Amino acid sequence: MTEERAKRKLSAVLSADVKGYSRLMGQDEAGTVDRLKEYRSLMTDIIQKYRGRVVDSPGDNLLAEFASVVDATECSVQIQKELHNRNAELPNDSRMEFRIGINLGDVIVDAERIYGDGINIAARIEGLAEGGGICISGTAYDHVKNKLNLFYENLGEQLVKNIAEPVRVYRIIMEPKAIGKDRAGPRQWQRVALPLVAALVVAVAAVGIWKFYQRPSPPPAEVSPEQTSDPKLPEKPSIAVLPFFNLSNDPEQEYFSDGMTDDLITDLSKISGLLVIARNSVFTYKGKPVKIQQVAGDLGVRYVLEGSIRKIGDQVRINAQLIDSTTGHHLWAERYDGAMDNIFSLQDKITSKIVSALALKLTAAEQDHTKSDETDNVGAYDAFLRGWEHYQRFTPEDFSKAIKLFKRAIELDPNYGRAYAALALTYWMGTGQGEEWRTRAGIYLETHRLKARNYLQMAMKKPTSVAHQVASLFALYRRQHESAIAEAEKALFLEPNDITSHLAMGRALIYAGRPQEATNFIKKAMLLDPHNITLPLYYLGLVHFCMGKLDEAASLNERALTHNPELMRPALVLAATYAHIGRDQESENMLKKLLRGEQLTPDIHAIMYMFPFKGLEVSDRFAGGLIKAGAGLLGETLDYAKISKKNKLTGDEIRNLIFGRSIIARALGYEWQISFIEDGKASWQASWGSSRGTYWIEGDQLWIQWKYMYEGLKWSSDIYRNPGGTAERENEYSYITDWSINSFSVAEKKD
Repeated sequence: MTEERAKRKLSAVLSADVKGYSRLMGQDEAGTVDRLKEYRSLMTDIIQKYRGRVVDSPGDNLLAEFASVVDATECSVQIQKELHNRNAELPNDSRMEFRIGINLGDVIVDAERIYGDGINIAARIEGLAEGGGICISGTAYDHVKNKLNLFYENLGEQLVKNIAEPVRVYRIIMEPKAIGKDRAGPRQWQRVALPLVAALVVAVAAVGIWKFYQRPSPPPAEVSPEQTSDPKLPEKPSIAVLPFFNLSNDPEQEYFSDGMTDDLITDLSKISGLLVIARNSVFTYKGKPVKIQQVAGDLGVRYVLEGSIRKIGDQVRINAQLIDSTTGHHLWAERYDGAMDNIFSLQDKITSKIVSALALKLTAAEQDHTKSDETDNVGAYDAFLRGWEHYQRFTPEDFSKAIKLFKRAIELDPNYGRAYAALALTYWMGTGQGEEWRTRAGIYLETHRLKARNYLQMAMKKPTSVAHQVASLFALYRRQHESAIAEAEKALFLEPNDITSHLAMGRALIYAGRPQEATNFIKKAMLLDPHNITLPLYYLGLVHFCMGKLDEAASLNERALTHNPELMRPALVLAATYAHIGRDQESENMLKKLLRGEQLTPDIHAIMYMFPFKGLEVSDRFAGGLIKAGAGLLGETLDYAKISKKNKLTGDEIRNLIFGRSIIARALGYEWQISFIEDGKASWQASWGSSRGTYWIEGDQLWIQWKYMYEGLKWSSDIYRNPGGTAERENEYSYITDWSINSFSVAEKKD
């Protein structure tokens, strides 16, 4: 029985992206998004006119397929002609110029999608094109060179990432004077162009007229002082670590080169005297030919580290070079060879070399933190890197794989704090997704939120910034605001440049009622991760909401949704904000859209659990806006659990309230009963099941352990009085767990 072979075909592939997209977004987000939509629509129409089809268009990229490479090339010229005309009406700094790459190659067909090196080559040579320009591969050139009235510049053979052999590349001459001219037929072009070329070739020896048709090839990574710009650099030394190239001739080793990049970013982030750009921003350059000056300008840094990794068997070779973008000079370039057993030592050498080259002074704590001593087990480290690669993809299937690999790392090294922290983070983030997502990942809300806490306790034996970030989240959702701030401070102490730690501090301060203090941390996160500002914009919007500046709150959350329209939290804040500033219809539409898409449970208790405001004034403002927006869908009054520290029960008060009695609890429209027998035994009963277990008081918390629920894991709750509750509504009290807020009232004492 033979295996079904993949369907293949020869296609002309067009790949395009926007030059300087990050800069355009930084200066005018809304205008850039509108112009991108307009230009993309124009490009799609032209592609269809030339018998092509758009395959995909993520972000500022566009991928199209043609049956004819002649059609693809003519189409690209027409696109650049039209875009040139439209850009001519705009100021220079607002023009949106696309780079286009074309390749003729073999592709794999899967329904409407295409894959393979044919596409990869088109994307790689696109990066060699100038803004408003076109580059084509040698295979494309061979088919069009005698069919179109175009001039071409031979850029020679180019080495491009993940393609084994060098690729011939040609640039289509796109001089301004040539744009817009009518196309002559092939025979006429040959009669006119060949004598002209002959004359120009002769003339080049005398006066160099050929330069009129020829632009310089794209510069290599090193740039000359004359080419450098003068960006506003931070006062402290600043660096971006570009994704290291995988030279192992094995795509499966990509996780290792990405992991090495992550580790170097992490190690450098621990140095307070250095500004280090976050992973998300630098990985936007992964797989693209880059110009160091452009990268440095986009990210606002002076220094750029780039390199490559070749891993064969148990041997590894690392090449790294540190470049000063203001001069284009290499501060150092080194090659490191060794066995995998020495990988941690090699990492330390690179970090130390950077510290020395930048003349950084480390504190005693930083000298200790920057050493790669989290594990000495290479197998555990390898499993962790594989797991982290899957975690970064953030799909249910990848989360399932990540969990298995993190557990494998722990099996190999039971003291690997970073792996425990990664498991806690994965379970926390996984349990925060929708029910369908969780089911596909094999994650269950209550059970795996409890497992996240257990793994976090193990992680705290050798704490990392990730462990403290997760601890801050746990504390925040239990309304332990000061603890949440303290954990974020610890995370920042370990990694002063970590964007997630800065956002954790900003988030904790916002909900703790100190929104103005949060602003600097959020803005620092934007500086560290300039390509990913959606969450910072949302948090800044929340800052303004808490301060009562509702118009500013609306504007910032609108900008956040412009970057990512699928995010729920900015949409919720917008719905509440619109309701307070007279934009009632928009408010109602926003909330109905969330409910219609099943992103949101129509329960004010569940929503307010996600927004742990300490101040009741802000909490009421938020809940009131949502209830107004819901037009009855979320209730008619501010009937939600108002959690306040002054209403928290002590251990003795809990004991007096529930021992020997039963409570009737409710959440999300469901009701259940818990009976607390005086000898420490408890029972749980609802219409869908029952269980038995034990309970006890520990400090000011109620602890329960069910025999058949939550895999027998013990769990705790904090109990609060609800001053506005009544016995009739069964909401005189609330208990908060690691996953929900539940209202309850006490039933009559059992006989």
